[in-house]
Amino acid sequence: MSSQTAVIVTTRNSVATLEACLSSVQRQTVPVTSIVVDNFSTDDTPAIARRHTTKVLQAGPERSRQRNLGAAMAGAAWLLFVDSDMILAHSTVAECLEQGQAGFRAVIVPEVSEGQGFWAACKALERACYVGDDTIEAARFIEATLFTELGGFDEELTGEEDWDLTARIRARGLPVGRSRTPLIHDEGRLRLGETMRTKFYYGRTMARYLRKHPRTARGQARLFRPAFFRNRRLLRAQPLRTVGMFAMKSGELGAAALGTVIGMWADRRR
Repeated sequence: MSSQTAVIVTTRNSVATLEACLSSVQRQTVPVTSIVVDNFSTDDTPAIARRHTTKVLQAGPERSRQRNLGAAMAGAAWLLFVDSDMILAHSTVAECLEQGQAGFRAVIVPEVSEGQGFWAACKALERACYVGDDTIEAARFIEATLFTELGGFDEELTGEEDWDLTARIRARGLPVGRSRTPLIHDEGRLRLGETMRTKFYYGRTMARYLRKHPRTARGQARLFRPAFFRNRRLLRAQPLRTVGMFAMKSGELGAAALGTVIGMWADRRR
């Protein structure tokens, strides 16, 4: 049976997580085509990718460009964009196709986090609050025709490109579906400095995203999000992790703000 869906996995030095990610793609209950777009890794990431698929590309400079190139070579009716530290449920693609058959042209796949250590537990608590929150979760499963109509991911954004694409889908008046079973985001042994560096890096293009979607972006950049209020019982049940979560979020927002300032300065010099 030919596959209706191409699963596009972007990588860079992803040796710690890629095997589990691609194994989960291969275990889908419906046929899929796997495409790995690597950003010139210096570890064994390409070798791992080639054990699972013949479709391995090298491209950069950032994730949006990688995803767009993967989509361009897919030749499938549906596209699922996956990060290399994500593990799909066996039924992920089948559930998304069901949503497509119900008339949705884009589908959110909920995420939950797993990892080792205190900060990974705090991140898992945060993500648990976001399940079902349309302001935070973004579409990962997209009709290929719609993706082309929208021009793909904005290659001027890194970190906000999922939110941007989903915002553009909704701006067309298109509803976004939702699969039932969450994927797992493998945080590993998360370190506070590591997550702050990531947010700083993403912050460098935040000003561009703010200009495109000012109202949406302001809501997404809050420390005290409505999702936390809705899940206050969950937070009360885990007071230490809740304190850690808000401490982590404060650090991440500060790092992102600094990245935004530096990104704005760099944009003015372009």
